[in-house]
Amino acid sequence: MIIEQVKKELTQHIIPFWGKLEDKENGGFYGFLDYNLGLDQKADKGVILHSRILWFYSSCYSVLKDNQCLELATHAYEFIKNYCVDYELGGVYWLVDYKGKPVDEMKHTYNIAFAIYALSAYYNATGKKEALGLAEKLFSDIEEKTLDQYGYMEAFSRDWKLVSNDALSENGLSADKTMNTILHLIEAYTELYKANKSEKVAERLKFQLSQMSDKVYNSKTNALRVFFNTKLEEIGDIHSYGHDIEATWLMDLACQTLGDKGLIEKFRNMNLYISKNIQNIAVENGAMNNERENDKIDKKRVWWVQAEAVVGFINAYENSKDESFLKTAKSIWEYTKENMIDKRDGSEWYSEVSFEGVPHEWKEIVGPWKCPYHNGRMCLEVIIRGIDF
Repeated sequence: MIIEQVKKELTQHIIPFWGKLEDKENGGFYGFLDYNLGLDQKADKGVILHSRILWFYSSCYSVLKDNQCLELATHAYEFIKNYCVDYELGGVYWLVDYKGKPVDEMKHTYNIAFAIYALSAYYNATGKKEALGLAEKLFSDIEEKTLDQYGYMEAFSRDWKLVSNDALSENGLSADKTMNTILHLIEAYTELYKANKSEKVAERLKFQLSQMSDKVYNSKTNALRVFFNTKLEEIGDIHSYGHDIEATWLMDLACQTLGDKGLIEKFRNMNLYISKNIQNIAVENGAMNNERENDKIDKKRVWWVQAEAVVGFINAYENSKDESFLKTAKSIWEYTKENMIDKRDGSEWYSEVSFEGVPHEWKEIVGPWKCPYHNGRMCLEVIIRGIDF
């Protein structure tokens, strides 16, 4: 029974692994564990990493009612509240040192979105109004400080002056706007709307969804464009397979949370086209390739891409009853179980492996981006949806 396998992976591996990284002396969680399982207790602490940990343990508590998860969520919350939020100028910092002092004061819309996502999830788990208030303040910061006439700008100095936006690209491109940020604003505002049912949040969430369907989605290729200039005109020729399949279920969830029947139907159909396209072009030898840039396909297998694919294909099955989607989800889980999950004591999942399944030893096990959010969320979604496959 795959649900039982996934629940075991969550409760006996992912949850305790990250719990052992709790920094009881300085707050938060240790920021870096290398491939050889060398822990750097004085590594800088990513704010994205801490938001994702807060979201993870809050959501685990909501589903599992495990008090240890609540304690770890509260530990992450206190660190974010005390060290990561810029109470003077708004937003959250990009990076702090191991004691919580800011070392990179960049304000990034994507990063703030994750803080909203996490704080809202913590409120939804605990009812702590202080957390909801912080989430709502960060929502206001984004809406008041990042918008231009076309949408959301992304990268700013501490005092909200535009700076080069290269934090979300591994392709050498510096784009004004990215699909990735729009997607994670949708994710964050969905969780915030679940918390406060604000009409303002609903209005902005619908705007973001319209950007995805009208600007980001390419109906000729059934793929999502990735990088844009200020006017949301595409730059570069890149197709991110993992983001496409992740976006399908997050956009569906946003529409369902809003309860808008028209949007639910519109996005269900669009997302099924995207899911079928990804199934056809990105799944190879039982797992997901990473991306295409121009004519070159990157076939390495990345931890988060496999995790999001499992959820995305289960979601596509729920929306279509097409059994092939469920078979694809099963094949990716089986691949992940054998190749992505690190069997060494004291480790978690590899960041990435080669097409042949060989782990990339230059990639860390824990870092500013390597977190329990994608794989932990996959486990939670499988449990919540209750579809064994």
